[in-house]
Amino acid sequence: MSDSTTYVPPKVWKWDNQSGGKFTNINRPISGSTHDQELPVGKHPLQLYSLGTPNGIKVTVLLEELLALGHEGAEYDAFLINIGEGAQFCSGFVEINPNSKIPALLDTSTKPSTRVFESGAIMIYLAEKFGELLPTDPAEKAECMSWFFWGMASSPYLGGGFGHFYAYAPEKFEYPINRFAMEVKRQLDVLDKNLSSRQYLCGDTYNISDLAVHAWYGTLMLRNIYDSAVFLDVASYKNLDRWAKEIAERPAYKRGSRVGRMPTDKDNAILERHDASDLD
Repeated sequence: MSDSTTYVPPKVWKWDNQSGGKFTNINRPISGSTHDQELPVGKHPLQLYSLGTPNGIKVTVLLEELLALGHEGAEYDAFLINIGEGAQFCSGFVEINPNSKIPALLDTSTKPSTRVFESGAIMIYLAEKFGELLPTDPAEKAECMSWFFWGMASSPYLGGGFGHFYAYAPEKFEYPINRFAMEVKRQLDVLDKNLSSRQYLCGDTYNISDLAVHAWYGTLMLRNIYDSAVFLDVASYKNLDRWAKEIAERPAYKRGSRVGRMPTDKDNAILERHDASDLD
């Protein structure tokens, strides 16, 4: 960085200093493990290694939905991966997810065990494995997949874009905050207009697209992530607000959204889940 207020990129970027911000101690331009450590293994068919972030609760809420539908094979152990401490870079986690991002799933009911990483891949794997929350009619499935992947493609603008520059960057920079706020507002408008004539994203039936999109946008609406609810005027999106609140009342959401977080005076979250009674 020169003394000028305008940053001039070098011809070839090199990692020679920390960039600052909340996650500077764990950000790096290389992959792979930093230390040897095996992951714990519990008693259930599904072993989940995660954290109670929006991407993490996609999977725990889905698992609770599957259990509520009577699928005993969806029983799971949820182990905490503290990304702030770099647990995602241990050798055991990297074996399951070479990308070192939560969540990661190991299905021990198959021989050999099946690893699945990336939240969207895990959700589709589980929905297909148990035959739930994923339409079978081709047109309905296409609509579901369209909104599902809309959420996968759009949420990085909310989290990695807006959330980073608004809440985590070492300084407040007008251009990126305005750029990503504009995009998030556009996304909220897309959802709000779609939900003006539909109960759920695809119509009258709740499916994995609702679950995936709600993890980020429902959390934004109801939990004021990044302390940005007023700044983004989220209360003005009435249809989206209705949808977000309706899903948040589902018993499976109330259970799954508590997993992988530190308990606070506002809720009874749990760090790990190894038995259904942990959430009772």
